[in-house]
Amino acid sequence: MNNLKLSSEVWSRLELQADKGEEVLRLFAVDIERSRLFFASSAGFLYAAQLSSPQIEGARDKGLLPATAQLIDLEDGDSITCLEYIMEKEALIIGTSNGLLLLYSVDDNATEIVGRVEGGVRFIAPSPDGDLLALITGFGQILVMNLDWDLLYEMPLDDLPEDVDVHASISWRGDGKFFASLSMVNDSFPLHKRLKVWERDSGALHSVSESKPFMGSVLDWTQSGAKIALVYDRKEEKQCPSVALFEKNGLERSSFSINDAIDVTLEFLKFNCNSDLLAAVVRGETFDTLKIWYFSNNHWYLKQEIRYLKDDGIKFTWDLTNPLKLMCWTLDGRVVSYKFVWVTAVTDNSIAFVIDASKVLVTPFSLSLMPPPMYFLKLEFQSAVRDMAFSSKISQNHLAASLSDGSLCIVELPPLDQWDDLEGQTFKIEASYSGTEYGSLLHLSWLDSHVILGVSHFDEDVRTGYYLHEIEISCSEDRSPGSVTCAGWHAETSHQISLEGVVIGIAPNQLISRSAFVQFDGGKMFEYTSKLGGLQRCDDMAFLSSCPWMDAALVGEKPLLFGLDDNGRLHFERRVLCNNCSTFSFYSNSGEGMMTHLVITTKQDYLFIVDAGDIVHGQLEQKYGNFLPVVVRKKTGESENVFVHLWEKGAQIIGVLHGDESAVILQTPRGNLECVYPRKLVLASIFNALAQGRFRDALLMVRRHRIDFNVIIDHRGWEAFVESAADFVRQVNNLSYITEFICAIKHEDIMETLYKNYVSLPCINGDKSSKTIIDGDKKVYSVLLSIRKALEEQIEETPARELCILTTLAKSSPPVLEDALKRIKVIREVELSTATDPRRKSYPSSEESLKHLLWLSDTEAVFEAALGLYDLSIAAIVALNSQRDPKEFLPLLQELERMPPLLMQYNIDLKLERYESALRHIASAGDSYYEDFTNLMKKVPELYPLGLQLVGGDSCKRQQVLEAWGDHLDATKCFEDAATTFLCCFCLDKALKAYRSCGNWMGVLTVAGFMKLGKDDVLQLARELSEELQALGKPGDASKILLEYCGDVDGGVSLLVDARNWEEALRVGFLHRRDDLILVVKNASLECASLLVGEYNEGMEKVGKYLTRYLAVRQRRLLLAAKIKSDELSLGYPDDETASQASSNFSGMSAYTTGTRRGSSASTTLSTSTRGRGRQRNRGKIRAGSADEEAALVDHLKGMSLSEGGKIELKSLLISLLMLGEEDTARKLQRTAEKFQLHQIAAVKLAEDAGSTDNIDEQALTLDHYTQSVRKQVLNSDAFSWQSKVLL
Repeated sequence: MNNLKLSSEVWSRLELQADKGEEVLRLFAVDIERSRLFFASSAGFLYAAQLSSPQIEGARDKGLLPATAQLIDLEDGDSITCLEYIMEKEALIIGTSNGLLLLYSVDDNATEIVGRVEGGVRFIAPSPDGDLLALITGFGQILVMNLDWDLLYEMPLDDLPEDVDVHASISWRGDGKFFASLSMVNDSFPLHKRLKVWERDSGALHSVSESKPFMGSVLDWTQSGAKIALVYDRKEEKQCPSVALFEKNGLERSSFSINDAIDVTLEFLKFNCNSDLLAAVVRGETFDTLKIWYFSNNHWYLKQEIRYLKDDGIKFTWDLTNPLKLMCWTLDGRVVSYKFVWVTAVTDNSIAFVIDASKVLVTPFSLSLMPPPMYFLKLEFQSAVRDMAFSSKISQNHLAASLSDGSLCIVELPPLDQWDDLEGQTFKIEASYSGTEYGSLLHLSWLDSHVILGVSHFDEDVRTGYYLHEIEISCSEDRSPGSVTCAGWHAETSHQISLEGVVIGIAPNQLISRSAFVQFDGGKMFEYTSKLGGLQRCDDMAFLSSCPWMDAALVGEKPLLFGLDDNGRLHFERRVLCNNCSTFSFYSNSGEGMMTHLVITTKQDYLFIVDAGDIVHGQLEQKYGNFLPVVVRKKTGESENVFVHLWEKGAQIIGVLHGDESAVILQTPRGNLECVYPRKLVLASIFNALAQGRFRDALLMVRRHRIDFNVIIDHRGWEAFVESAADFVRQVNNLSYITEFICAIKHEDIMETLYKNYVSLPCINGDKSSKTIIDGDKKVYSVLLSIRKALEEQIEETPARELCILTTLAKSSPPVLEDALKRIKVIREVELSTATDPRRKSYPSSEESLKHLLWLSDTEAVFEAALGLYDLSIAAIVALNSQRDPKEFLPLLQELERMPPLLMQYNIDLKLERYESALRHIASAGDSYYEDFTNLMKKVPELYPLGLQLVGGDSCKRQQVLEAWGDHLDATKCFEDAATTFLCCFCLDKALKAYRSCGNWMGVLTVAGFMKLGKDDVLQLARELSEELQALGKPGDASKILLEYCGDVDGGVSLLVDARNWEEALRVGFLHRRDDLILVVKNASLECASLLVGEYNEGMEKVGKYLTRYLAVRQRRLLLAAKIKSDELSLGYPDDETASQASSNFSGMSAYTTGTRRGSSASTTLSTSTRGRGRQRNRGKIRAGSADEEAALVDHLKGMSLSEGGKIELKSLLISLLMLGEEDTARKLQRTAEKFQLHQIAAVKLAEDAGSTDNIDEQALTLDHYTQSVRKQVLNSDAFSWQSKVLL
């Protein structure tokens, strides 16, 4: 589904030594290694030209091809008949008519006679490996010799030696193991020949074909070795020649007609180096043509035809390395270099125009997806089509075609919705009338529906070179709707500009009317505007190299130019987007034609879908990882939303279906077409339809592509959908579709789960609610409620509507089964009614409704819902239709039927675990069931608040309920609540016990006061409470009890010292004037200060060790990461855990534990305080060499900071030391603690800075440097509020 487009043609001229007409070029050879061309002329001159000169890069016509000429000294009457370049000898081998074999060294300009052949040399064919030479002599012998000029073997070419074909030739197979020739045969058909295949090693005949009327000695073996191409002469059949393809065994595989005149001859048949293009020179009566065929889907397409004058005697050769490059030369020394490119035959609106000689096969993919040579309609022109351009507007479709005879043809096609009657038809297209000669028009491009831009080349005496034409199009015939307008067109050149270089491509500028971008060789970009009539340079849109594939797309209010060069680099605004691109195309889901996605395939056979916004904002590397799948998986963990793996190697994009179709059309090397629907494009189309309020279109796309139905709800949030539910039901208007949609509703927000990686799509940006956490039950309930209301309002009453409403009730969360059963109950009552009720036709049968409900719901849940209605008849019907065993439900229903109504309802509620309802029913049953009332509350303690409400003003029952509730709270260890509950019912003993169980000593002593306990009992109780609090680690509270209730000053001060409450201990000592207690406090505070100084010093040492280790690990990890990154393109990215473990394994083991001392909660010891007020809790051990070693080291550094409780205790100790006159000790303690805290803060900041950079600067990242910096920043902050100013 591609067309072969002529990208550039460069003309140059070889200056011949003799006068014009006296010397012509005959033979050609090429030195591929040094890019040199060699020509041999009829005058015996040998010309050598260098291809590396900028002759192909924008040289003007009539430019001379730089060449050297050397006359080959031959005998009179002798002439050059063969010319080949032997790379192994770095010389030319020349054969002459007298039989000389000459070896000519171009560099030394020396000629050596290496042999003489009797009968003269007619043909020379070096083997592909260059080791052998095959010659055909004038006597019809085949000679095979090596490069030492030793004859290996010889054999006759023809069956009869007297029948010698003077134009015989030889073709080698690509691997050099066989070669083929055409031989005359002795039979009744004098013009018949046979194809012979010879073995290289022995010269033995491998196979012989049947006798056929082959034309001349034209044959060529493909480089792949699969086929041998020959030409049939079919004049006796009054038909034109045809090309036949043979296998190595001499059997014909296939053939095709060249579709030309009967009397033409075909010469110089040659495959390109990829064996996919076959070129030949066809000589006719008035002109010669160069034809190029391409094989696909078992059909040979004529993709290019270039005409030459008969006197030019055109010959050609394919480039030996570039399969799309061909060089022609004429007898008078003109040399033309053609460069072709494959371009998609599919236009922007998905219509395929496949060129096949003078026919264009047209297929609209939106109507029919069929590969050529099949077609929807066919356009026939008067000669072969060389180039074409298509323009599609809202109501007009125009095709412009440039023909090989120099004509320009215009075709107007009707809109796609009027093509149904055109299927299978053939339309003959007339050439447009023009008073101007255009020459060979290339790079056709529509600027609007009446203006074409194209490039032509002239090689005449009057004018030469390249010209840019702006051509005005008009039609003189009346156009009828729905028909093809193929005649009456006029074309006139309105502007013509002479060009200084070779044009590579033209792309119309969709933003500005009658404007286009023109690319010259080297990627230089110019803008052509009709109003200005000239070219304006656009350096900001230029490419870094020539891009034969170029296209422009409109994004917002800016045109974007994309170009693909021969090396697979996709260019955009002087940068390369992708280095391994094979094809690209644009996709638009907007009706305005603006590009929303770029679709590309890579050489690794991956299809990437790129958001236009990511290109504009430069996020390609971040999201698409240079279009390497291994990089994408590493960076995102997901791939489906970024690329698709193509199922067949070499598949290429030939077109896309825009809008809701959201399809990418691919063609495989076999020729078949495949239409794929990338999930990203499908979702983009769905979201675009939803944004436009097209719910029916969105639902159809969801069903067609098996997308989760919840995207319709979640793309903007379920709250927004609830508001639009009425529009949704009205547009869809299909109860089956709505029922399917209802059954698919989920609790989750799939835009945060299943389609999380698609939330960046532009159609939902900024539309969705800011809520990130949703209530799934609320979502389902609200959505179904809104749909149910819409169904009742929008859809007329029908049985199908009623079933759909029942579906909304059954699928609600939680299911509203009781409401559904009530509706079924109404239907049953209507059925049982003897009167004629018009509603009967609007409802399904009750049996059908019930079965529908049972199919959607759990049968047990429906049965329980029926019981919940307290309607035993409905429950019995549900049980029967749910295929329950009557032995299971009949006894239950009979037993319930015999009970009083309240008791029946109570038992049903108990069965359904509706305990609140059961409690209300049993409370209403009377005092005789009071025991059941209390037992139910004991079974379900959550009912106690309701029970208190139900007992009302009955004080006795209220006391019983409260005491039972308190017992329950006490049993569940809710002692505070239990004590409060016991106080409400005046159970003081139980309240005191509950307070004591929870350690609330104030509550215990308060309740003891209410109980009027004696002084001794209170004293005994206080001492017991003090001992319990000490055991619980609360010495402060215990000291308060001893001081206030027991009068034990010594014990109270001792406990205050244990609690590190230094100021309070001094206050109590001075209160009671006890010098001995003050001395105790002083000694304890000095000991604690000494202990803290030691621990802070030890903490600073640990900070240094942890920081040193962290920097070492970080340094080694960065070195390993740099090494891995250097190999990422070839080896791929390792995952993070592997890289982290590999990095850590470089580091040695180190000890993280040092000796610790037991101290106060203000210390930096690794032991944790039960009160949680010392240094922060340690975060676990550090494993040397582990993947998370860096993070663990940073966590340990952060965990060594002083806690808030520790700061309070430290400040209290400093004040106490100052009160006791120990100023030096206090100053030493404060400075040590300050130094430790500064070291810890500086170490954390240093580690964070080192972790955020990829370059470790050992000079800047030092602890001393950071400590000085931190001191200036935080010394006066709240973190150091514990300091005493007098000690600074």
